Amino acid sequence: MTEQTRPIALFDMQAQQALIRPELDRRIASVLSSGRFINGPEVVELEKRLADFAGCAHAVGVSSGTDALQIAMMAEGIGRGDAVFLPAFTYTATAEVPLVLGATPVFVDVDPETFNIDLADLERRIELVVKEGKLKPRALVGVDLFGLPADWPALRAIAQKHGLFTLDDAAQAFGAALHGQRLGRHADATALSFYPTKTLGCYGDGGALLTDSAERAELYRSLRTHGEGGGRYEVLRTGMNGRLDTLQAAILLCKMDLFEQELKDRAKVASWYGARLTGKVGLQRLSNEAESAWGLYTIRLSGPEQRAKVQEALKAQGIPFGVYYPKPLHHQPAYQGAHAAGLAAAPALAVAESLCHQVMSLPMHPYLTEGEVERVCNAVVAAVS
Repeated sequence: MTEQTRPIALFDMQAQQALIRPELDRRIASVLSSGRFINGPEVVELEKRLADFAGCAHAVGVSSGTDALQIAMMAEGIGRGDAVFLPAFTYTATAEVPLVLGATPVFVDVDPETFNIDLADLERRIELVVKEGKLKPRALVGVDLFGLPADWPALRAIAQKHGLFTLDDAAQAFGAALHGQRLGRHADATALSFYPTKTLGCYGDGGALLTDSAERAELYRSLRTHGEGGGRYEVLRTGMNGRLDTLQAAILLCKMDLFEQELKDRAKVASWYGARLTGKVGLQRLSNEAESAWGLYTIRLSGPEQRAKVQEALKAQGIPFGVYYPKPLHHQPAYQGAHAAGLAAAPALAVAESLCHQVMSLPMHPYLTEGEVERVCNAVVAAVS
C-alpha cells in the first residue's frame, strides 16, 4: 500500500498510541496496582502539568468538558433569571449547561471570517437584554472555535463594562495562544475537554478547569465532588459527581509528553493546507496575535450545492470529512424555546445560519503527511474548479 492509496484518518489516535504504548502500559499498570481509581496521585500530577503548560495558577481535573462548563457556572451561582451570552455557531454543550442550571442562553452571531463570536452583535444583544429587563446579564461564554482563540481582550472589555463573568470554552483549542500567552488565563475560567479527538484527548471522557483564582479553584474541587468540604461526609453546597478518573489522568500524562511537538505538527499540516487551498475555498482567518491549536481544519464553500459536490469527491477517494455544525443552536428543537424567551425581538443570526450550510472540516491531526494533505487538497480543488 502506497501513500497514494493508504486510508487517511479524520483523526488518527492509533499513530500516536504506537509512540507511547510502553509508557501507557506502565502508567495504566501502576494505577491498577495502586487501586486508587478516584482522585489518585496521577490526577494531582496532571493538574500541575496542565497549569504549568497554560501559565495559570490552578487546574482542576473534571469528568468532561461539559461538566467543566457546568461547574464553572455553578460556582458563580448562575441560574434562573440570568442571561448567558454565547455564540450560536458551536457545539450543543455550550448552550445546554445554562439551561440545565435554569439560566437562559442568549445566542450571539459570529464573525464570517474567524467564525468566533461577533463583538458588535454581542454588545447589541447585551443592550437589548438590559432594555427588555426580563433577564439579568450574568455571563459571557467565548468559544475558541476549531482551535482559534476568540478576541479575548475585546471580550473582557465588554464583560467588564457590563459586569459579566467570563468563561472560555476552549474545548477545541487547548494549546492555542493569544498575544504569546497560552489559553488558560484570558478569561475568569477556562474549560477544557479531553474527549478523544481533541488536541489533548484521553480514552474516554475527561476535562479540566483552568483559573488564576484560588477561591474559584477551591470551589471547583468542592463542586466536582458533591459539594464536599473538609471531609467526605461534610457537604457544604449542592455539587455533582464530576471527577476525572485516575486512569484517564494517567493516559493524559503520557500524551502530555508529545503535546508540544504535536502542536507544531498540527501547525505544519495547517500550513500545507493553506498553501494549496488559499484562493480556492474560504478559510478561517487568523489574526497576527492568534496561534490556533488547529483542533479542526475547516473550509467554507459557497453553499450547500458546492459542499455536496466536494463531499462526493472526497467520498469517491475514501477521504473522510466532517460538518461542524449542520444546524445553528437557535434552530435546534431543544433550544428554540429558550431563544424565543431570551429576547422578544432578537435580530437575525444570519452568519451562523449561513455557515451551517457552507462549512466542512478536512482531516486534521499531527500525523498527516504532506502527500496525504496534497491528496485531500487535489480532491477539493478539482471539485470546486
